[in-house]
Amino acid sequence: MLSVAALMAAALLLDRLLGEPRRYHPLVGFGNAAKLLEKTLNVGRKRLLRGALAWALLVLPLPLALCWLLAQLPVPAAAALSVAVLYFTLGRQSLLEHTRPIGAALLAGDLPQARALASRIVSRDLRHADEAAVTRAAAESLLENGHDAVFGALFWFAIGGAPATLAFRLANTLDAMWGYRNPRFERFGKVAARADDVLGFVPARLTALAYALAGHTRLALRCWRTQAPQWDSPNAGPVMAAGAGALAIRLGGAASYHGRLEERPTLGDGATPAAADIARAARLLDRALLLWLLLAIPL
Repeated sequence: MLSVAALMAAALLLDRLLGEPRRYHPLVGFGNAAKLLEKTLNVGRKRLLRGALAWALLVLPLPLALCWLLAQLPVPAAAALSVAVLYFTLGRQSLLEHTRPIGAALLAGDLPQARALASRIVSRDLRHADEAAVTRAAAESLLENGHDAVFGALFWFAIGGAPATLAFRLANTLDAMWGYRNPRFERFGKVAARADDVLGFVPARLTALAYALAGHTRLALRCWRTQAPQWDSPNAGPVMAAGAGALAIRLGGAASYHGRLEERPTLGDGATPAAADIARAARLLDRALLLWLLLAIPL
C-alpha cells in the first residue's frame, strides 16, 4: 500500500501539472447546488435550524458515499480515487496562478493592471490602492488560502483520507458562501461559519507553525502570539500573523470594503511590503509544504 505521504505527493503533482480544472470543477457544481438550496431554505422563521439542515444536506452525503465506495474498491483503485479527490480539493497551483501575475504587473510598473488582477481574488476596494496595498492584498490572500486550499485539505486527508478532506473543503466552501454577519446570513449561515472554525482550528495552527519554521521563526512566533488574538477570524489570525512575521513584513492594517474604511489590526513586523514579497510568500508556502510532506513520511 502507498503511504499517506506518497498519496499526498501524487495529488500535489497532479495539481502542479494540471492546475485547476478549466471547464468544470466539482466545487463549482457544489456551489451552484448550495445557492439553490439557500434560496429555498433561507426564508421565514427558524433560519438557524434551516441553515443547519442545509449544511448537513450539502456536506454529509458525499463524504459518506465516498467512504462506502472506497470500501468496495480494490486497494489500487481506492488509492487512485483518493488521489483524484485530494487533487480536486487542492488549490496550490491556482493560488500561484492568481497571485504571480499581480507581482509581475507591479514589477513592470503597471499598477492599474495589478489592481485589476488583485480585485479578482479579494473583496476589498483597490481602485486607488498603492503598490504596498496591492501587495498586502495578494500576500494576505495567498497566506490565508494556503491553509484553506492546501494545508487544511492535507491535514484532513492524513486524519481521515479522501472522505475527510472532501468534507473539510465542502464545509470551507459553505463558510465562504454563507459565513457572513449580515441580515441575510447572520442566522442561516451561523452553523456553516462555526463548523469551518472547528474543522480549521488544528490545521490552521499547524499551518502557522509551518510558516514560522519556514521563515523568520522567532518573529513569526511573536507575531502569532501577540497579534492573532486581535484578528476577527480565530483561524485566519494565526495563519496570517505567523506568515507575515515569517516574511518580516507588515500586513493587515486599514482596508476599504464596500466604500467603508475598516481599521484592521497590523500583522507581522518589518518592512513595508513590496512587489517581490508576493513571490516570497509563495516560496514560504512551498517551504512549509515541504515540511508537511517530510513529516507525513512515517504515516
